[in-house]
Amino acid sequence: MFTAKENSQCKRFHEVAGSLGFSKGRRGSHFSSAHRRQALMSREQFSLSVALVVKGAFDDGILHDFAEKTGFEPVIEWAPTTVILASLEKGSRPDGVIVTDDALAGLVREGIVASDASIPLVASKIGIGVSRGAEHPDIATVKALRDTLLNARSVAYSLGGQSGLYFAPLLERLGIADVVNARATRIPAGFSAEKLRTGEADIAVQQISELLAIEGTEIVGAFPEEIQKVTVFSGAPLADSPQREKVEAFLAFLRQPKSAERFRKSGLEPQ
Repeated sequence: MFTAKENSQCKRFHEVAGSLGFSKGRRGSHFSSAHRRQALMSREQFSLSVALVVKGAFDDGILHDFAEKTGFEPVIEWAPTTVILASLEKGSRPDGVIVTDDALAGLVREGIVASDASIPLVASKIGIGVSRGAEHPDIATVKALRDTLLNARSVAYSLGGQSGLYFAPLLERLGIADVVNARATRIPAGFSAEKLRTGEADIAVQQISELLAIEGTEIVGAFPEEIQKVTVFSGAPLADSPQREKVEAFLAFLRQPKSAERFRKSGLEPQ
C-alpha cells in the first residue's frame, strides 16, 4: 500500500509524463511504442546541472529506469552547488538544476527559475567515512568527534561542497582548526572519500551519500545532532528551458517510491 504522499507523487509523474507521450494500460504507465521508438532512435536529451549528493542513487538505477520508461536521456554535469551557481552566473543555461534549497531560492529571485517550479527531493546529513575494514572511531558525542579529528592522521574534506563550507568553520568553533588543517587533505571539489582509496587520508568528511558514492567506503556515522547540518536539495527546470516538461517528468520520477528507496539506500532522506 502506498501512502497518500506516494500516491500523490505517482499521480504527478503520470500527469507530466502523459503530456510527453505516456499511455496507461493494464501494466501501468508507459510510452506508446511509436513515441518510445522515436525517442530511443533520436536519443532525445535534456541537460541538468546536479549536485554530487545524489550521484550514488542516480548511478544505482534511477537514470537507467527513467530512460527505460521514457526513452529520454538526462545529460548531467555533476558539481557542487557552489560550482553550479558560478557556472550559471557566467551564463551557462542547462534545462534544469538540482541544488540546495537556499541556492534555488536565489535562482528564483534572479528569475532564472520560476517561483512555482521548485520540487523538494532529498535531505542530507554530514558524516564520517573510513576505508572498508578500518577501525571505526568514536563520534557519538561532540567531544568524541573532536578527539577523533585531533587524533586522525589526515582528515579529507572538500572546500567547495556544502559539507566543506560547513566543516571548515566548525573546526574553528571546536577550537581545533590549526591542528587538523595542518595535516588535512583538502580538495577544491569532488569526493573526499577518494583520498581514503589513495591512502592520503584515514578519515573523510562529507555528505553521507557522497561518501557512499565511493566504493570501499564504510560510514562511521553522522555528526552528533548538536552540530549536525541537514541540507535539503531540490530541483527545478530553468524558466526559459524549451525542455521544461522533460525536466518536470524527471523530477516527478525522482519522487516515486522506487526512487525514494534508492535515495534511502544511498544515505538520503526523501522529501
